[in-house]
Amino acid sequence: MNKITLDLQGLKCPLPILRTKKALANMASGDIITVLATDAGAPEDFAAFCKHTGHELLENNTEDGIFTLIIKHK
Repeated sequence: MNKITLDLQGLKCPLPILRTKKALANMASGDIITVLATDAGAPEDFAAFCKHTGHELLENNTEDGIFTLIIKHK
């Protein structure tokens, strides 16, 4: 199982989702990706993205305006 982190702070929708989707395309089932984002819509966007794509949103935390989203590849 691989684990990667994408620092997407400062990017506005839809770039965090698009960059995450691109990274997931190169990952295997069960791999974990941690996304750091500052876009206010990121938590809702990633929840919807995971629901529609079948990936699992394992964690959704916010600290000091930075959203940490941990996603498991389907």
